[in-house]
Amino acid sequence: MKDSAVHERRGEEPGITGWRVWRSDAGRLWATRERQFGRAAEYAGACRTVDADDEIGLAKAIAEQESRAELAVR
Repeated sequence: MKDSAVHERRGEEPGITGWRVWRSDAGRLWATRERQFGRAAEYAGACRTVDADDEIGLAKAIAEQESRAELAVR
């Protein structure tokens, strides 16, 4: 994950550069990518919205999607 470390933003939900993060009413973290992936990345299975139980899981889910997208354009 390039420059996309999880970080706290003034008491708000954790933030990840290029992704919008929020917590559901059930307490689960969700993130959606601010820009769409390209067609090749989508065909390779990159998902624009992911969820996880905690910040580390969310960072891993995002890294996986970014990795899929990067591999698709090589």
